[in-house]
Amino acid sequence: MGLRLPLRRSTSFTPDHPALMEVPGPTALKMEANVLVMGADNVGKSALTVRFLTRRFIGEYGDMEFIYSHNLTVDGREILFHIWDAPNSQEQTEDGSSEEKRIQWADSFVLVYSICDRASFNILPLKIQFIKAAKEGQSQEKVPIIIVGNKRDLHHQRVVSSEEGRLLALSLDCGFYEVSAAEAYHGALMVFHGLAKRIPDTKLALKKGTGIRGIVKTMSAVFARKRTDSL
Repeated sequence: MGLRLPLRRSTSFTPDHPALMEVPGPTALKMEANVLVMGADNVGKSALTVRFLTRRFIGEYGDMEFIYSHNLTVDGREILFHIWDAPNSQEQTEDGSSEEKRIQWADSFVLVYSICDRASFNILPLKIQFIKAAKEGQSQEKVPIIIVGNKRDLHHQRVVSSEEGRLLALSLDCGFYEVSAAEAYHGALMVFHGLAKRIPDTKLALKKGTGIRGIVKTMSAVFARKRTDSL
């Protein structure tokens, strides 16, 4: 499917069945939003993102950086999502400035954990507090964050209850969904629908016209001192 891309490139996905795409209404407002998908390794961040983009489930991914673009219409707003999916192992091995630049680039966040991995759940409060400190200090508006408990289909291996996820989201003023990226597209769609509803028009409007060129420029600035392309 050609999903593995060299760093600092971006791609747009179109589902195989155009009739099933989210089609904007004639009066939809066209806006843009930068989304950063975060979480521990092996929790299904990329699987969730690609399920949303293509309706397909792909279970194996390399340790690669990805950025995608995808249109979604919610409540009369046609939103062009720019979705940055960075492996957690890269976040941990780099100095903090790279993760901080990713967070500054984004205006909304999806944090994923596995219901089968307690450690992936336990790291979320500190990550969310860091995001809020970085973003809400610059604005009076609350930063849009969705917490996602993935791998719901593996209920026999569950170590994090649904109630724990809901309580964490409630305590940190985040949205919450528990899904199975492996089993269904609908859960992934609901995550990004829910995120879109939490993004105020003022933040969306500020990003209008940024486009892919601006994203590539931002990514280059983040990684210029860290890596060169391997392909």
